[in-house]
Amino acid sequence: MKSHVSNPLRFESSGKITQNRMVLAAMTNKQSHVDGTLSNNEINWLVRRAKGGFGIITTAAAHVSKDGQSWEGELGMFGDGHIDKLSILARSVHHYQSLLIAQLFHGGMQTNETLTGKTPLSASRIPSNGSKDGFTRPATEKDINRIINDFTSAALRCVEAGFDGIELHGAHGYLISQFLGKKSNLRTDKWGGDINGRSRFLVKILSSIKKNIPENFIVGVRLSPEINELGIRLDDSISLAKIISDIGVDFIHVSCWDVFKGSIEFPNDPRTLTEWFVDSYDGLPSIISTGGVWSRSDADRLIHQGADLVGVGRVGIAYPDWAREICREDYDPKRPPFTVDHLRKAELSDVFIEYMRNWKGFVVKDR
Repeated sequence: MKSHVSNPLRFESSGKITQNRMVLAAMTNKQSHVDGTLSNNEINWLVRRAKGGFGIITTAAAHVSKDGQSWEGELGMFGDGHIDKLSILARSVHHYQSLLIAQLFHGGMQTNETLTGKTPLSASRIPSNGSKDGFTRPATEKDINRIINDFTSAALRCVEAGFDGIELHGAHGYLISQFLGKKSNLRTDKWGGDINGRSRFLVKILSSIKKNIPENFIVGVRLSPEINELGIRLDDSISLAKIISDIGVDFIHVSCWDVFKGSIEFPNDPRTLTEWFVDSYDGLPSIISTGGVWSRSDADRLIHQGADLVGVGRVGIAYPDWAREICREDYDPKRPPFTVDHLRKAELSDVFIEYMRNWKGFVVKDR
């Protein structure tokens, strides 16, 4: 029986069509070179998943500003010198009919001063583990405008490289999230206040990008519906979905960690986070949901919740052909831990495997 996840999907704003509903979500892998350029290992791991049938391939988070880097081996899109390798990636992914999307971000309070030489900045002065004095500095108007331009320039490099679109990383506590949160954004100017003010930074980035890119270029946003530490609340996230939908984005990527769990803020409501979004408005753009999907049954259940596209991370790392195998009704691949040999056969480099040792229970421990 053919699953709905095998059907193509057309993005309304850009008109581009993905061959199925399976999305390889952005995954940190620490394989890029010191200058931020793609390594051959990073290209190989992504292209192998395109060969495995994923409708959409998303790069790891790529910093758009030199001062936006958070970890070693991070992909960069802050300079024209990155375009050549990005073009190789685009051509290789397109050979397998997958769409290629770059995830763009700035780390904000999660940047590393040792790597950037700059004090981390954020919406306000808040604690930062990457800062030598333990705190960020509040972004000035000049900083904000510069970073908006950096996001736009990075998107244009993706256009030049032949990518199909970009995803703005407004999740997981990075700079855009820090502007969205009530606890992290304490500003009293136009960049703070209620959700309209706190979302202004994201809205200006989106508006700037959309003014400069071709009409057929995909633009989406990844959001964390709830982050207690930053003061990101579900009701604000749902209001934000309406705000960015009105701008004309192609998708909203709901980063759930576990798509089968509900709201932390509203524990007595039986709905999943995906259902909260889908139930809130008519006419939302395509919804990607990611977190905890492993089997064909999981994928079908997520589509039943109302998601248009199924995002995966760890299962795509371990099983490069997951998107093709998911067509089988009984497909339920073995869970971790995985041996190093298994991961090498899945075409992960030793650098990537070493990084995955940080994920509890993912890699078999050495004896």
